[in-house]
Amino acid sequence: RSIEQIQNQAQIHGVSLMQATRLAVQEQKSSGVLVQFVHLIDQLRLCSEQQTLTDLIKSCVELSGLLSHYQKEREGADRLENLIELENAASQFTDENESHELTDFLAHACLESGGQETLVGSDALQLMTVHSAKGLEFSVVFVCGMEDGLFPHENAMSEAKGLEEERRLAYVAITRARERLYFTRADQRMLHGQTRYGIRSRFLDEIPDQLFLWLSTRGFSRQPKMGGNTSSTDKPSSFPKNTTESRRDQHAFRLGQTVHHPRFGSGIVLDLEGTGQDGRVQVKFFDHGIKWLVLSLAKLTT
Repeated sequence: RSIEQIQNQAQIHGVSLMQATRLAVQEQKSSGVLVQFVHLIDQLRLCSEQQTLTDLIKSCVELSGLLSHYQKEREGADRLENLIELENAASQFTDENESHELTDFLAHACLESGGQETLVGSDALQLMTVHSAKGLEFSVVFVCGMEDGLFPHENAMSEAKGLEEERRLAYVAITRARERLYFTRADQRMLHGQTRYGIRSRFLDEIPDQLFLWLSTRGFSRQPKMGGNTSSTDKPSSFPKNTTESRRDQHAFRLGQTVHHPRFGSGIVLDLEGTGQDGRVQVKFFDHGIKWLVLSLAKLTT
């Protein structure tokens, strides 16, 4: 029940599950278990700033109570061996890699280990990070999460060198494909307990329009990414025109953009339709819900 209440509060206030948990603790609306959980997270966060990766893994195992729990269990010997293997894997990772970050280790453990279960060229799906794909080639490649904030990552977007590094990674991902290359993105996704509205990755806008065949639930098209005119050879008659995308590109606003209304306050653009005096925008306001507004009358600002 506590988890359901926290999820509801996170949705109401538009915050992450962890932020909602802290809020419940501060307002003394939580059980002692939640207080202990928040204290544990704070302890581990401090450990992550002060300890090496191997010591951090040991702290997670001990402070979480997993070690003592499995020591007391009659059949906990196998689990204890798994914990020891985890610590050994962390130690080996630090010896073999320049990065000692926990996130990099987890990506390595989840993806690279899975990639080693099948041989390259086998009739199987290979999941891996872009880093681990260096030097490899595949007939078909899917690059997922092509949204600003994911690829390029939001931490890199504020730094020139960080953005260039992300662009190099995008080049690595693209050049892994021998025959077919697919990009995927989501209009909205749940991330850290919050609904986020995606903006198409800027890296897609750096690729020539004529190289794209856009696929969606509405069909497929060779429409350019950012609107504009194309020759008839770029739009074969066998491909239905994606008019929804082209209409959206004509507006001053874009999907996922934060806007402000003098009466309803701030919100996020969910959809756009029509042009000129008939243009409308659908906005999810933080305090007033979802509303359709006529662009010529709405007086929206960014």
